[in-house]
Amino acid sequence: MQASRESRRRLLPGRLQDLLGSWTAAAWIARLVTLTGFVDVVQVVLPPARHRLQLIMELVPLGGVQTARAATVAVGLLLMYLGTGLHRGKREAWLLASVLAGVGVGLNVVKGFDVDSAALSGAVVVLLVTTRDQFRAVADPVSRWRAVGACAAFSAAGLMVGVAEIAVRSQRLVGHPPVHEWVAHAALGMLGLDGPLRFTAPSLQDTVALTTGTMGLLAVAVPLALLLRPGPRRAGQSAEDELRLRMLLQRYGSLDSLGYFSLRQDKSVCFSRSGKAAIAYRVVSGVSLAAGDPIGDPEAWPAAIGAWLHESRRNGWTPAVLGCGERAGQVYRRHGLDAIELGDEAIIDVPAFELDGRAMRSVRQAVARVARAGYRCAVARQRDLPADQLAAARHAAKALRDGTVERGFSMALSRVGDPADPENVLVLAWDSGGRLRGLLQFVPWGTDGLSLDTMRRDRNADNGLIEFMVVATLQAAAELGVCRVSLNFAILRSVFERANRIGAGPVLRAWHWLLVLASRFWQIESLYRANAKYQPGWRPRFLCLPTLRHLPRVGFAALRAEAFVVTPASLAQLTARLARPFRRHSERAEDRLIRTG
Repeated sequence: MQASRESRRRLLPGRLQDLLGSWTAAAWIARLVTLTGFVDVVQVVLPPARHRLQLIMELVPLGGVQTARAATVAVGLLLMYLGTGLHRGKREAWLLASVLAGVGVGLNVVKGFDVDSAALSGAVVVLLVTTRDQFRAVADPVSRWRAVGACAAFSAAGLMVGVAEIAVRSQRLVGHPPVHEWVAHAALGMLGLDGPLRFTAPSLQDTVALTTGTMGLLAVAVPLALLLRPGPRRAGQSAEDELRLRMLLQRYGSLDSLGYFSLRQDKSVCFSRSGKAAIAYRVVSGVSLAAGDPIGDPEAWPAAIGAWLHESRRNGWTPAVLGCGERAGQVYRRHGLDAIELGDEAIIDVPAFELDGRAMRSVRQAVARVARAGYRCAVARQRDLPADQLAAARHAAKALRDGTVERGFSMALSRVGDPADPENVLVLAWDSGGRLRGLLQFVPWGTDGLSLDTMRRDRNADNGLIEFMVVATLQAAAELGVCRVSLNFAILRSVFERANRIGAGPVLRAWHWLLVLASRFWQIESLYRANAKYQPGWRPRFLCLPTLRHLPRVGFAALRAEAFVVTPASLAQLTARLARPFRRHSERAEDRLIRTG
């Protein structure tokens, strides 16, 4: 196994070997820092060794020991939290962890002469300092400002809440302290320290300390969360990026049926240094999510993948690929990503397609039924459609959509009738009364193929309308110069196909049960059945990610990208309003980063 791992490393270019190695080193250092924080917390919870405590109390008063114990808990919790930022290679996480581990050395000595814990914290400091080059992920400029703003806001709120709580209980204060001592007491309470005020009842003292301490914790935790989160990327492509992508698609677009979807406006692009290949991606929840194969010359794929991985590392993103083919999956594996079979893409060989035969009986009957009902269909390139029909198609794409959310990312263009897509094929279906009841849109797959993009159907239309439009497309394919058509993607198709066969084991049946359950929400099984009825060929698609440990996070990001998990509209509006003051600054900062490389 070691030999195979070494051989895989030899296949990588030198720069990518360093990248992969640093990724692993950062992960192990992050685990060690998290473990150190956990040890600090456990050491405080456990009873201290009496002889050590007596030894340190000869030098430090009891109040100092208690303060050190409380501070050690805070430092330990912060180190555990910083492990996530270190795993992403965040420079800010490295700086804070180095400082806190150094502080932990002294605190472990003061709280009970815990030399072993102090030695562990010291070793972590040395390790962090010697491996500082492993943590180079750039910080999001707007996150820094938000962190400063959040710290100032929670600190001010904590002072006001603390002073207000003291004012409510001012009749229970010992003596008549001035107001500035109230402020000092609230400020020290936020730091976890005792203030100058004393109350007649110890419970009141504890209540004020709990309130101010909680606000102090929020004043630290919220800015840290903002500071250590992965840097976002402004979605979209420049006119130059789009032009370069279209030139690559013109030469190499026939390699992947998902290639044209790289032109989605919410995808960013990372080109190889030569410009002969590119990867289109979108950053979702800290995951740099690419879709399909790299665009361009396969000989330049490794360089494009290397550039994309370098950018992900630089920004602290988790790289992942949704729905790449087998050839691309092998290249991604050579660059350190694991590949998991995700499902199969249905592809119809147009010259071999025919409606005759028992296997096509259900499709043939559905087409005949719709035709008898008086439906008619038009299949044409977008550039050849009359203006009124193109306008009707744009309207139908919105009016016939199931719900208000536009779903799709890996196999969806999310626009219909755009002037930038003259080669798209639109399929329009009218009923006997002349009402537009169905719409399909196919995007180009090289010069001789089509890939299904948009599928709309009036719910009140006759059953079989989709089959009617798909068959009309296949029958018109020869006139369009098309010999292959890619339909929808079927997630884990092999599970549905093999679960009911003789000899299917309990694991396979359990998978089938889970997919059937999920199909109640996301139409997984029905989509597979809808594709299978055309007797297509199946082409496997893969999910690539660093390790299986990242699967939950990558899966959530994919569901968000495909719009299966959507932020509620009210929350999205509130977030947009809160982020509005920072948006302009963020765009200016990102423009500066792009100009400086």
